[in-house]
Amino acid sequence: MNDDTAWVLVAVTVCIAIYGLPSVIAFHRRHPNRWVILAVNGLFGGTLVGWVVALVWALHAVHRPD
Repeated sequence: MNDDTAWVLVAVTVCIAIYGLPSVIAFHRRHPNRWVILAVNGLFGGTLVGWVVALVWALHAVHRPD
């Protein structure tokens, strides 16, 4: 494996991690709508608008009864 291939693999891994970030955040926070956020992220995450919507939704405050 040469240096160019390694850099491509690193770049692809970083892009995939950024793409899935809203879903990871939603599942980590145990968001009640985490499965819907995963679907929105998977289906519309390729567009900047869909990705931002999923990220904002995942970061939105979760109100749970005590």
